[in-house]
Amino acid sequence: MDRIFDLAIIGGGINGCGIARDAAGRGNTVFLCEMNDLASGTSSWSTKLVHGGLRYLEYYEFRLVREALIEREILWQIAPHIIRPLRFVLPHHAGLRPAWLLRLGLFLYDHIGGRVLLPPTRSVDLATDAVGRPLIAGRYAKGFEYSDCFVDDARLVVLSARDAADRGADIRTRTRAVDIRQQDGIWQVTVENTLTGVRSTIRSRVLVNAAGPWVEQVLAHGAGVNAKAKVRLVQGSHIVVKKLYEHDRAYIFQNADGRIVFTIPYQDDFTLIGTTDRDYDGDPAKVKATPEEIKYLCDAVSEYLAKPVSPEDVVWTYAGVRPLYDDGASDAKAATRDYVFELDTPGGAPLLSIYGGKITTYRRLAEEALERLEAHLRSSKSREGWTAKSPLPGGDMDVSAVPALTAELLRNHPFITQEHAGRLAHAYGTRASRVLGNARSAADLGVSFGATLTESEVKYLMASEWAVTAEDIVWRRSKLGLRLSAAEIKALDDWISAYSARRETSLLEAGGRS
Repeated sequence: MDRIFDLAIIGGGINGCGIARDAAGRGNTVFLCEMNDLASGTSSWSTKLVHGGLRYLEYYEFRLVREALIEREILWQIAPHIIRPLRFVLPHHAGLRPAWLLRLGLFLYDHIGGRVLLPPTRSVDLATDAVGRPLIAGRYAKGFEYSDCFVDDARLVVLSARDAADRGADIRTRTRAVDIRQQDGIWQVTVENTLTGVRSTIRSRVLVNAAGPWVEQVLAHGAGVNAKAKVRLVQGSHIVVKKLYEHDRAYIFQNADGRIVFTIPYQDDFTLIGTTDRDYDGDPAKVKATPEEIKYLCDAVSEYLAKPVSPEDVVWTYAGVRPLYDDGASDAKAATRDYVFELDTPGGAPLLSIYGGKITTYRRLAEEALERLEAHLRSSKSREGWTAKSPLPGGDMDVSAVPALTAELLRNHPFITQEHAGRLAHAYGTRASRVLGNARSAADLGVSFGATLTESEVKYLMASEWAVTAEDIVWRRSKLGLRLSAAEIKALDDWISAYSARRETSLLEAGGRS
């Protein structure tokens, strides 16, 4: 326990991993613990968008929208393999928001955030344009089409953690903080490996509480802080159905209750629909989409689509709890999505707690967190922001380079399919060849688990991306759970258990020989 870290972070979601990456890149020694898998909480249950938040303009959150719009293009450029442009169609619904208000909002959306690469808004005649065909004939005549981006949210978290680790950070998953104390102005954090029960204590000059929905529980572990800020837990649920239409546009549908629902092309063969907004009271780890929410989402899109969607069409649901800053808003949909910091120095050592935030603004949140902590960090580089220009692992390529990378993978590995190459290019970018290793044939990739997932990739994910279970792999490192059967996922879990046991035995034997 001789080592003292500059920064210890509790929470392996997008905020915690973003701060770990930024801090490590500035020369700080960093420790991060996550009680489950990376991105296993709020960060993997989003609507998968890097966006400004068009509807936040209605709540006059201009600073938040501007910052998010600026970040949108920055993130696209540093992670073009997992982030891609997406055009959204907004039909005008007579009796809801007037067309002039939509046009004004989209004008602001196009101009307040420094848009450079993404195409601008255009008006759409829904009676003649192809994007109007999936809609109820004759009901919607006018619409607008604007730009935002789609993101693989869980991979954004994992790649941020991978980059942090590559820069020296100590990233520990399945590691829960069970006690927090101060001694002589240094934080002492006792952590427990949730798989083995083994406990250890680390020391750090600065502590960051990025536990998301569990931010208040962390403070209860003996930190000595009487938090002034409060967290508001808001449930957001999503449904996935088989592909509803052939074109590549997403839709943003207005509802009579003032909310909006997105309908997004997803994983080639599916459509993602979300989200809901309702206050949540309970264990954030047990949140599930309710039948009422599923029906709400089906009814909302059926108000627009010529072919109605019913709960029987749903192939997968997911739900997450957003840990929003409690600003006293009466409706969950009106609660601010902005982030709030609370910096305390009980006993002299700084503790920064984070409330709220959006995936889109995580990089800027990390920068601001380190600016707040600047006086307490020793690194000579502590004033230098760098993450806006440095690509995430696999992202060192042009924003339109994924098709070329797919073609290169096929040339170098002619035994894989177009589908396989495309999936690897999107997931791993320029690191995709590492997943395939030195394989010269399909047999060299080892066991095939289905849906192009092979032993070679599973071993890579376990060695390089902290994957421990089949769930980590098929629902967070990928979304192959949509294509694999329950029996195939069980077979994968069995293989991982056997492989882990063999590896553990080998390590013990090697230790005995030494």
